[in-house]
Amino acid sequence: MKLYALFFQCLHIPYSNAGVSASYATRRESDTLYLYFQGSEGKNDWKNNLDFPVKAYKRMSKTVWFAHRGFLKVWKELEPILAPVIADTSVKKIVVCGYSHGAAIAALCHEYIWYNRPDLRENIEGYGFGSPRVFWGVCTKELKSRFQRFTVIRNINDLVTHLPPAFLGYRHVGKLLEIGKKGNYSALEAHYAENILKELKLYETAAKSE
Repeated sequence: MKLYALFFQCLHIPYSNAGVSASYATRRESDTLYLYFQGSEGKNDWKNNLDFPVKAYKRMSKTVWFAHRGFLKVWKELEPILAPVIADTSVKKIVVCGYSHGAAIAALCHEYIWYNRPDLRENIEGYGFGSPRVFWGVCTKELKSRFQRFTVIRNINDLVTHLPPAFLGYRHVGKLLEIGKKGNYSALEAHYAENILKELKLYETAAKSE
């Protein structure tokens, strides 16, 4: 699926709510599972967005890594709901995407799938449209491999994609795809969904003509 179509679906698919501020949607197409995470909606989402002290993400392994505490809290609300859907062995491919706040949750979900479905590691696709930073600290080679099929889409100077600030130790994980042209938008306008959609269409039209 093209990025424009995927982002359009992410914006318009009906969402379900879990916990205090977790919004998600699932869609099945043959043996492919699509997972969507909604952008910020309401004060609870913004409260979690600004809750950026780091927290250790621990599992039954020697690898301990650190993430944005607010985003990790939201993912932990969703994990028990999505775990059985992700574990379904009839699923042969998973596409994860989210916008803004939801893009950070998509990154955490992507890593969860990589860890818990090793059979799908070559069949995961993750996309974070206008994503804030979620990972903190040094990203080892092993940790980088978990996010190698995750892409952050940044509309040039999108303010949200530069938060939390890098000087606090936060970094993007996966690949970074920049779209748009400098000077078209302010840093805030570049984050608007309609402007990301516009630039995705131009990006894909240009790629098609090459």
